[in-house]
Amino acid sequence: MSLTRRSFIKTGSVSLAALGLSPTSFAAPAAGAPQELKNMVASVEPLAPEDFALRREKARRLLAEKGLDAVFIGGGTNLLYFTKVGWWLSERVFGVVLSRKRDPIWVCPAFEVKRAEELVPAGQEIRTWEEHENPYGVIDGVLQDAGAATGKLGTAPDLRAFEVHGLRRFLPAVEVVDGAVITEGCRGVKTAKEIAYMDLANRITKLAYREGFKELRAGMTTRDLSGAISSATQKLGSSGGGGPQFGPNTAFPHGSQVPRTLTAGDTVLVDGGCGVEGYRSDVTRTVVFGKPSDKQRRVWDIVRKAQAAALEAARPGATCESVDRAARKVVEDAGFGPGYKYFAHRLGHGIGMEGHEYPYLVKGNTLKLEPGMTFSNEPGIYIYGEFGVRIEDCMVVTEAGARHLGGMEAESIDRPFGGD
Repeated sequence: MSLTRRSFIKTGSVSLAALGLSPTSFAAPAAGAPQELKNMVASVEPLAPEDFALRREKARRLLAEKGLDAVFIGGGTNLLYFTKVGWWLSERVFGVVLSRKRDPIWVCPAFEVKRAEELVPAGQEIRTWEEHENPYGVIDGVLQDAGAATGKLGTAPDLRAFEVHGLRRFLPAVEVVDGAVITEGCRGVKTAKEIAYMDLANRITKLAYREGFKELRAGMTTRDLSGAISSATQKLGSSGGGGPQFGPNTAFPHGSQVPRTLTAGDTVLVDGGCGVEGYRSDVTRTVVFGKPSDKQRRVWDIVRKAQAAALEAARPGATCESVDRAARKVVEDAGFGPGYKYFAHRLGHGIGMEGHEYPYLVKGNTLKLEPGMTFSNEPGIYIYGEFGVRIEDCMVVTEAGARHLGGMEAESIDRPFGGD
């Protein structure tokens, strides 16, 4: 499925409005105009307090639906998602209890409370524990006040093991369970504003790759190309870049440690991304330095057809494994099978605030897709000793099917960014 600039603007305009951007923010420069890279994130509107309040309200609904009374969330991505509070990790317990019946209540080392007050939204209660006291006793008190002294307490998936064990040891009357149904249930489906951040992040990454590929020259190192992409990403207003591989090293899905410089006929594979307001992109492009061989063209075309098949299969109600299967069948039917022999990994992963997150497009995952879910779509064929090809775009499931984020879809090995 080819996504033209016109269709990209049409499908993305609502999301762009959520950022305070107009569709023309993504328009190509006029013919003959200098293509100077400009900051594309300067006018982006950040998440507002009401966005976080809506997330916590959804968590409350899920707590009721799943039969949990509360969830404890420590420092990390989940804490940022629900509260906007970033907190460094140490041996001291810090976090927030989200419950069905009470506003958020924080648990904090007493000597850190002033710093916590700078970060925690005004009006939310902070309960402290001194160095000689048991922090799990404070959490127990919070649960008692929430009417959950003998209920079910979920723990965020990124809560550290010693904290999970501590809760089970010191709260024997409470059933401590996996809280992923709450955190993943919220984060797995993105809002229009979140999708807009990801649209822009993916666009920036593709533009940066395009700039980097202009610098390809015989004898350059992967570090040279990586530097050019990172520089372009920074000029476009973000940070990040891409990890290049040349020649036979492209057959290693996550790269080889063997250094290579670029020579004519080499396959060039770059995988990387950037972030906008904490939301990630993940893009891979494969090109050839010089004239592609017939085999390079054939393999590239198979991978592109596999990606298109996956995009077509990704629609509400389809299972995650069926999308993986749609892409894998194209590869196998072309003679590059069975299973993982050449297409060596799952089709894709969820993406959002983390580069890899729930859910995953892989055999055995019968989870059904919903509008607002976002994934990487990255089929590949890897032939050790020769070359590898991977084409990756992030996609969002919509009511009508799915679309790739950021536009600039690959059309051919000679047009890795389509018509831009």
